[in-house]
Amino acid sequence: MDMKKALFAVPLSVSLLLPTSMDVVNAEEHNMPTVETEAVELRASLDQLFSEHAYLAVETMRKGADGAADFEASANALAANTEDLSAAIASVYGDKAGQKFQDMWSEHIGYFVDYVKATGSGDEEAKQAALDELEQYRQDFSKFISTATDGAVKAEGLAEGLQMHVNQLIGAFDAYVAGNYDEAYAKERQAIEHMYGVSKGLSKAIVNQFPDKFNNTKAVTPAADLRSNLNHLLGEHAGLAMMAMQNGLDGSEDFQASAEALAANTDDLSAAIASVYGEEAGQKFKEMWSGHIADFVTYVKGTAAGDEEQKEEALQALEDYRAEFSKFIATATDGKVPADVLSSGLQEHVGYLIGTFDQYAAEDYKQAYETLRDSYGHMFMTSKALSGGIVSQFPDKFAMENMPSDMPKTGMGGTAANGDLWIFASILALVGAAGVFLRKQSKQQ
Repeated sequence: MDMKKALFAVPLSVSLLLPTSMDVVNAEEHNMPTVETEAVELRASLDQLFSEHAYLAVETMRKGADGAADFEASANALAANTEDLSAAIASVYGDKAGQKFQDMWSEHIGYFVDYVKATGSGDEEAKQAALDELEQYRQDFSKFISTATDGAVKAEGLAEGLQMHVNQLIGAFDAYVAGNYDEAYAKERQAIEHMYGVSKGLSKAIVNQFPDKFNNTKAVTPAADLRSNLNHLLGEHAGLAMMAMQNGLDGSEDFQASAEALAANTDDLSAAIASVYGEEAGQKFKEMWSGHIADFVTYVKGTAAGDEEQKEEALQALEDYRAEFSKFIATATDGKVPADVLSSGLQEHVGYLIGTFDQYAAEDYKQAYETLRDSYGHMFMTSKALSGGIVSQFPDKFAMENMPSDMPKTGMGGTAANGDLWIFASILALVGAAGVFLRKQSKQQ
């Protein structure tokens, strides 16, 4: 696949300070909730980059422990993520600050690599030395960010958050090496979710520091939280799906655990729906979403067996799914998200995942990880379109006055606001009333 990130994302050095479309407005001035303000774009950009960092860091550490052939390509993808994060910081605070961020961020990744190497050689002293370096890093980095934000981000609080980040990554890696795969993937999901809290806090601090640059809009609103929740779920889906597909092809010992982590991602959304609208609605959504995951599994099995007919069968099933799901969303949103637009986006999603997997199977690892990053990033545009349609359909549910004074942490793992859950439940209700046929899962993962 030769599609470039420029097709679906404005370069971050521009997007943090400028609208990504002419539709970006001062939501507070017009008193209309929206997911497309300058401040929300900042938060979404940081959502993508920080969560991708956690995801790629965990996977790269595993690849390093295994001596995998694609380790270098994975590490290069992680380094590219660092460059994008540094450009984002530079776009706000200048090139000098961006370079300092890049130096410090790269160093902390290096300490994780040192820990991986020490684990491989059984050198406990070197492992402790890496942990000591990470301890010093979190103190220095916290002071750097606190100073840059004029104290809006407190050094003590950030240091505590960074310790959680270190514990999650090291914990996921140690569990993987010990063969505790269920624990390893649970900690990976925690590490990914944690970064959405980081992007939420940092974006709020930056917007408060430079209100004029963000048209006096806010990074934390009910609409922004909905978009961020969808960023989390859909981005994690793409990341976990790709690793489960790789593991399935390789016959890895952790395949079952990776598949269960992907299923848990589905469960989070389904449980949220069921908690508001009932078990039947949640089950219907779960069947539909699980069905398209099963189609990807069929494609993996066909690739492993060299069965072109089975692969074609999977692609046809995915084609049926995207047409079905597009109609489902269009009906649910009263056309706010048109079926043809969503169908095109879903085709890109399928193309990205299949393209990444085919490149991995062909051992074209460099291209595979470039496409993987495109695949991950594409889901953030999907969440923008879907959240925008939902907010446009139900503006009263996302009015600023509906925002509680103590906002819940970002992520759908049982922490989403009731307003968000009501919207998801409404989608299922509308679909059920329209009598849309939901394909039942008939394939075993």
